[in-house]
Amino acid sequence: MLDKIEHLGIAVKSLETSDSLFAKLIGREAYKMEEVEREGVKTSFYQIGESKIELLESTREDSPISKFIEK
Repeated sequence: MLDKIEHLGIAVKSLETSDSLFAKLIGREAYKMEEVEREGVKTSFYQIGESKIELLESTREDSPISKFIEK
């Protein structure tokens, strides 16, 4: 049985655009932003209760996020 979701990742084309939208929807700014060079992504995290939303933007054309968005 699923009791809670720790975090949910959402692939986005533009972190800047998506951060603006999520900050308005959630009513607060991202609490953490980072770039994971080896994965080829930039991320922003938003806290909602006990769960988190992670927005992921590709920084390279060959990253898994870039390939996912192209599909």
